[in-house]
Amino acid sequence: MTGRVAVVGGGVAGLATAFHLQRAGADPLVFERDGTYGGIVAPPVDVGDLSLEPGPDSLAARKPWGADLCRRLGLRMIAPGASGAFLWTETGLVPNLAGTAFGIPGDVGDVLRWPGVSPGGRIRALADLVKRKRRDGVEETLGELLRRRLGDEATDLAIAPLLAGLHAGDIDRMSAAATFPELVAWERTQGSLIRGAQAAQRSARNAEPGPLFLRPPGGMRQLVDALAGALGDRVRTGGEVTHVDGRDVRLADGSEPVEAVVLACGADAAFALLGPAAPGGLSAIHSTSTGVVFLVYAPGTADALPDGTGFVVPRGEAPMTAATFVSRKWPEERFAGRAIVRCYVGGAGDEDVLEAPDEEIVEACARHLSAVLDLPEPSASRVHRWWRAMPQYELGHHDRVRGIREALRPGIFVVGSAFDGVGVSDLARAAEETAAQVLAYVGAPRKEPA
Repeated sequence: MTGRVAVVGGGVAGLATAFHLQRAGADPLVFERDGTYGGIVAPPVDVGDLSLEPGPDSLAARKPWGADLCRRLGLRMIAPGASGAFLWTETGLVPNLAGTAFGIPGDVGDVLRWPGVSPGGRIRALADLVKRKRRDGVEETLGELLRRRLGDEATDLAIAPLLAGLHAGDIDRMSAAATFPELVAWERTQGSLIRGAQAAQRSARNAEPGPLFLRPPGGMRQLVDALAGALGDRVRTGGEVTHVDGRDVRLADGSEPVEAVVLACGADAAFALLGPAAPGGLSAIHSTSTGVVFLVYAPGTADALPDGTGFVVPRGEAPMTAATFVSRKWPEERFAGRAIVRCYVGGAGDEDVLEAPDEEIVEACARHLSAVLDLPEPSASRVHRWWRAMPQYELGHHDRVRGIREALRPGIFVVGSAFDGVGVSDLARAAEETAAQVLAYVGAPRKEPA
């Protein structure tokens, strides 16, 4: 038994799965259709004289798997240079409540001071403390859960901008259990989202949790570069796989015999590769398109950005859904006193924004920023589109994924953001679990000494 395993897809999930397989003594081969590996952790793009990463800028530090993977690769981790974020309101940017979990205040006083929410909306939110909890066990959308407990206003103006933005989704279609299961657990165990947030804050204080986000000093691309470096010539780019089954991988120039296949690609790509053997649930997982807009301003503008990591926007209030103050969050000498902002556009229900020409998108974002911040016209800009890159976890997602995995032929496995979570830390966890399942199937030739 050789332990030869094909991994189709060279993003974080695919590279990390192959890394764990190699450490255990298996023989993985990573096939990436594009000319470079990394998936959404893409190479930096040029914005004027700067190179900036268009993919995720960090990983969730309180989900340990991403940071653990970085440490195994010998990567040092750094925390952001700023903390705290803002909410876009009719009167300008207002600071979000500090220390809240998922944007939900855990104290009555904080509810009564909730920025961006009217006095009436705050009183309605307090009803969460006395409303009976739901007991029927029927799966809800995130919007249904939040509106039922906290009301429409607090949901739409204060919470949805944050939670929907993390998935580029629509809270009234997103499964609460699949996207934010903690909120479901709060109602079940505490009988209230506010009390659940209070308990989470208390636990966080007792645990001294540290920063929310971390990244390697040179950016997230360092992670995929380190994974690819560890795998060496096992990573093959620019070669498109045309079909897979449990015993071989077919490419345009021939077939590669293998003992197992890991599909670390999107659900639609997996559906196409499996052909008639594809589980029907794969076609039910769809993805939405998003984009990032980089705005680089002239030297001397850095202090125009408030001290925080960025802001989120209620739906329909601005062309962007959120923005990161890059030069505040990740300050570097090369920024040379310039304000650098990264705006997020598109997502579920707003994908048509991405059809506009680059100059129109840049102008709209820059104009709205100058309305709330003392910023001139940007000196450099760039729009980077991510077509169909963000999977949507709608009602029934967990059951759908379970059904897909149960229907796969022996020797075929799936892993990635369509199934296991959209964050880098979630993908790192899923990669390690998938590698263990593959090794159990093929029988690892040896286990690397600790």
